[in-house]
Amino acid sequence: MSTSTNKFRGLGLVSVGIVAGVLLSLGITAIAQRGTPLPLDELRQFSNVFSAIKNNYVETVGDKKLIDGAIAGMLSDLDPHSAYLDADAFKEMQTATQGEFGGLGIEVGTEDGVVKVISPIEDTPAARAGVRAGDLIIKIDDTSTKGMTLSEAVKLMRGPVKTPITLTISRQGQTQPVVIKLVRDTIKVRSVRSKMLENGIGYVRIAQFQEKTGTDLVRHLKELGAKTPPRALILDLRNDPGGLLNSAIGVSAAFLKPDALVVSTDGRAPDSKHKYLANPIDYARGESDYLSGVPDWVKTVPMVVLVNVGSASASEIVAGALQDHKRAIIMGNRTFGKGSVQVILPISENTAIKLTTSRYFTPSGRSIQAKGIEPDTVVADTAEGDLFRVPREADLQRHLENNEAKTEGAAKAAADEPELADTSKVFTFGSPEDFQLQQAINFLDGKPVSKAVPRTARANTGTEASAKTDLKADVAPAKPAKSAKPVAAPTAVPPVAPAAPATPAAPAGGDAVKK
Repeated sequence: MSTSTNKFRGLGLVSVGIVAGVLLSLGITAIAQRGTPLPLDELRQFSNVFSAIKNNYVETVGDKKLIDGAIAGMLSDLDPHSAYLDADAFKEMQTATQGEFGGLGIEVGTEDGVVKVISPIEDTPAARAGVRAGDLIIKIDDTSTKGMTLSEAVKLMRGPVKTPITLTISRQGQTQPVVIKLVRDTIKVRSVRSKMLENGIGYVRIAQFQEKTGTDLVRHLKELGAKTPPRALILDLRNDPGGLLNSAIGVSAAFLKPDALVVSTDGRAPDSKHKYLANPIDYARGESDYLSGVPDWVKTVPMVVLVNVGSASASEIVAGALQDHKRAIIMGNRTFGKGSVQVILPISENTAIKLTTSRYFTPSGRSIQAKGIEPDTVVADTAEGDLFRVPREADLQRHLENNEAKTEGAAKAAADEPELADTSKVFTFGSPEDFQLQQAINFLDGKPVSKAVPRTARANTGTEASAKTDLKADVAPAKPAKSAKPVAAPTAVPPVAPAAPATPAAPAGGDAVKK
């Protein structure tokens, strides 16, 4: 992406990610030049404050620092996802969705002035070292993070590849700090992974929606059906924080009929109103139609989509589209509820603002803002309950309200969720220990689907074994899919602990930054 201001003139980038998210080039004229006349009295007041600081502050302050702070303040007071992108943040936003960047492989944000891990990224130094969502970073090497800004923490955690770093972490449920030693590395995020499960069921996991996600998905689907098409398919969107909007449309289009409505956006400005269809115009953006090679079985194979609290933004778009079109059963936990769209507007050669301009809606017209996608079948993270209570969109300060539903309903839904399980028992997505995945397999095999038995209930049974026999079938089993011929042994899916939502792009309102 060029940093030339002239090339960006009249061009915006649409973002629907939870942290910064998803970018899509649109012909959006300069929003700042529209609307009501400038408020001269208020601008005069701003000028007076600027002059007072310049002339009277105890230390000399540069003009750029004051202006940058004023811009950041204006945006941070709007909603959690509007933000000022300085040179570093703007550069990260432009490069992160390409799937490769340097660092530790974690998304970080701030909570009450403390640096907080939003999410470790699969198959990275942070994930392999055991960094978890919700961890509070209290020291970086020998430097305390108390009172440290997010940008200062990011600069400390960055460094040359192959250099060591030590993070001291405060973790919920741990009485003593956890010390984790890591080595910085080049992070290459694999967007799509797949393997064949037992009984001819295909498994596809999308970790983030990047530039090549749609193309990679088609390749994986072809490989899964190279010998014999899977008799059923599981699409895993858990902990998928979002990504490029056009990639989300492409993934949805792979499983839907041509020209089916995938998502629509609506806002105050005319350019913010749009309907996105399962059409190359919307997902290929003028390039060759990479979905032309999708095998026929992909459109009709019985399908389950796995989601959780970490499924946000673009992954919610895919889940909502497949749910509304009754193309797949959605299983897991209620999603994050990030239903707003941001536009990236460059204001110089190396800085920009990210401004919330509209809400997005599922094909049936549902807004999931501050509500999330409700699964057709609710299944906890583990047989003992959920692993994390991660804040959702409705928990963020200054979040946009859902005009269709009270956020109290989301809070009630959260209260009805299973209790927390033992957080030390993390698991690998796609492994035999993956409880939600096993329930998806049960559904596709026509077997009973079980919900979690809380630890209190398990304790009352007296033994672990008896607790397992008390799992109840809460959902009518699906009609078994037709059997398939034997398939090759499954390929390994690298381990990752369940994590909170994050997004491969620039920070939203200071929410998160990738290292």
